[in-house]
Amino acid sequence: MTRFPLDQLDTLRTIVDEGTFEAAARRLHVTQSAVSQRVKQLERSAGRVLLRRTTPVTTTEAGDVLLRHARQVDLLASDVLARLGGDPAHRAEAGSDEHVPTTLPIAVNADSTATWFLDALAAVPPTAPVVFDLRRADQQHTAELLRSGDVLAAVTATREPVQGCSSEPLGVMRYRAVASPGFVERWLSSDPAGRGDGAGATRARPSNGPDLARLGRAPMVVFDRADDLQHDFARRLTGHEPLSPRHHVPASADFARAIVLGLGWGMLPEAQAHPELDAGRLVELAPADPVDVPLFWQRWTLASPLLDAVTDAVRATARHALHP
Repeated sequence: MTRFPLDQLDTLRTIVDEGTFEAAARRLHVTQSAVSQRVKQLERSAGRVLLRRTTPVTTTEAGDVLLRHARQVDLLASDVLARLGGDPAHRAEAGSDEHVPTTLPIAVNADSTATWFLDALAAVPPTAPVVFDLRRADQQHTAELLRSGDVLAAVTATREPVQGCSSEPLGVMRYRAVASPGFVERWLSSDPAGRGDGAGATRARPSNGPDLARLGRAPMVVFDRADDLQHDFARRLTGHEPLSPRHHVPASADFARAIVLGLGWGMLPEAQAHPELDAGRLVELAPADPVDVPLFWQRWTLASPLLDAVTDAVRATARHALHP
């Protein structure tokens, strides 16, 4: 039976994490030539090409299998060291990755990171031998990262577990459609020009309620080109495909700021929306129509005290931060 040497597996994992052979060589404190030789030897043992020499480096289908194996070996080694009473925060010698905390790659959507997920990571016991590598991914698109072995766990909207993973519900992230008062007055008022239908008529105000029939043409803020939350909401409320101009703002805090500044309307998680609503900087467009997105925690089924500790912290934090 073919056995893959640990240094070759570690090299494969490091190349994928760092993105290039050169960066992996610096991380492993070896020459770039040594990194290339280890990969060639691993590919020779596997009988397949494992890496695409792109920038950043990506894995082939066979490389996904070996990458997953490499992460499992790394996680198990860390658990064994912890059980033996080793100090994972201590490097044995310069140039050696022995006794270094395990890097745990996790896929998580930006809204969760901005509102509750970092609290979960902070709740992991400080004695756990782990550092986190968060991979931002839309909650609808994290399953592929689990399949490829790029991540060991994910916050995802996919209930069906990826092969080799378990899936459990975390709760519901509730979104509210919001806009600035000035934006509502300009774009969603029945009298946007401020001219009444007759003498004594006054300009419509946000407190009078926005005209949601106009939502499909009002500018919207979207996170990126995979963000359909605003589009689907407008289509459901108006019954038509929205024709709105779109601002793309791919950062959670900046996304919320863009809405407060009046660039467009958008869907904000309650944790971000409520302080702005309370301060009067935002207006809720449809209070009776929130959008609920169920979230699930998928993780490898590999038995690991370290992964269990992270799962416990995520589960406990989500119980308080999300709707049931």
